[in-house]
Amino acid sequence: MTGSPEIRLAGALYEGLTTLDPSTLEPRPGIADRWSISEDGKLFTFHIRPSAAWSDGKPIVAADFLHSWQRALTPATGGSYANLLFAIRGAEDYFHGKQTDFSTVGIQAPDTATLKVELTTPCAYFLELTAFPTYAPVRTDHIKEHGLQWTSPEHLVTSGPFMLNQWKPRQHIELIRNPHYWDASFVKLDRVTAMPLDDLNTAYQLFLKRELHWMVSIPQARIDEIKRNPDYYALPFFGTYYYRFNVTKPPFDNRLVRKALSLGTDREEITKHILRSGQTPVASYCPPVAGYKPIEGLLYDRNRARQTLAEAGYGPNGKPFPPVEILYNTSEAHKTVAEAIAAQWRRNLGITASARNVEWKIFLNDMRDLNYQVCRSSWIGDYGDPSTFFDCFRGGDGNNRTGWDNALYNQLAHTSRQESDSTMRYSMFRKMEKILVEDECPILPIYRYVNQGLLAENVNGWYGNIRDLHNLKYIWMED
Repeated sequence: MTGSPEIRLAGALYEGLTTLDPSTLEPRPGIADRWSISEDGKLFTFHIRPSAAWSDGKPIVAADFLHSWQRALTPATGGSYANLLFAIRGAEDYFHGKQTDFSTVGIQAPDTATLKVELTTPCAYFLELTAFPTYAPVRTDHIKEHGLQWTSPEHLVTSGPFMLNQWKPRQHIELIRNPHYWDASFVKLDRVTAMPLDDLNTAYQLFLKRELHWMVSIPQARIDEIKRNPDYYALPFFGTYYYRFNVTKPPFDNRLVRKALSLGTDREEITKHILRSGQTPVASYCPPVAGYKPIEGLLYDRNRARQTLAEAGYGPNGKPFPPVEILYNTSEAHKTVAEAIAAQWRRNLGITASARNVEWKIFLNDMRDLNYQVCRSSWIGDYGDPSTFFDCFRGGDGNNRTGWDNALYNQLAHTSRQESDSTMRYSMFRKMEKILVEDECPILPIYRYVNQGLLAENVNGWYGNIRDLHNLKYIWMED
């Protein structure tokens, strides 16, 4: 689970110690019905609610969290989001093998109803982290028993308001209400069907027939028509759309090449004339959040782009630039953006670029395995702090997926986690952002997202929020 579609389903199937208010996103009690925080802000003591149970009826206990977090911090598990646990004392050293004794990690379950978590430094957003799926418990006994089949409907045991009933690849995923969920009487929906449709025009027709009630994306070519539909919504979104470069292979192992392509990209043309839904063109990566103000980045400059490419050894007086392929997952909007950027690079830099689309699973695998030259990407903030954007580009992080590894960037990321003064932290983040989008350029920021989609008028309990989080627990439908 690394993308928004999977995270959306995870929030229905699993619950952590805390959950988030559907409107304000403030932390609420989840499997923990209460907690206390020490005066120094480092020790959190969570109390598991007596009625908390797995979907097979077995009680959820504190040790379930301890064992699940240990699994997430075990490198062999391959969890891309293990870094979210690094706020816990000793977690990062255990993950990197500097310490092999898990008892050195600041997690204790002194009894079935109590979980104690000690942090390295105070973390104002830790209760938001405990609501994220990485912190949710899994049934480690079932994983041991069933191996890779533990996620199949007949074996999957969940902790959230829903259970997995059917999983038919390329057709649908069906969730049903979990009768053993501690707050089952509150859940209104009996059944939820998620349909993995690549063709948004097909999805749109199903929506118009009321066979779909919520579309999280829209067919871009029909934006003018869809804007007139009263079910259309467009809201601010805590996310950035960008391109990744595979820095492990020529020509993108040359930072000047990456910098030239960033300078040669006219982002305003894309947002104003192609997408036309209120997206903001940006050359920075992290959106403004919690008082952090992003840097300006490398703005569009055709002449400077050509000069930089010449410095890299390419152009009329240098060697010819090899053909470039842009990888994207099947989507009309991604296709349109990729074709526009390919045309800009050809016009501004004389670079021949083509676009290749693959379905979602293959796309994730190719990106993870660095089986690409340039690929479309996005990052949606997981919690309200700049670190949610910057941590994933540390060397070796599971969400880096560029092959880029910069010692100074890594050191700043490490130091920022130890620093409690926000002014100092934000200064470090600005230095990191400069390295990321001006100096080294393993990524090319393009625009700030707008959260747009279609929601049927008889869907209730759905609140617009900046992170596009909509826990199905709170949603109901009226006839």
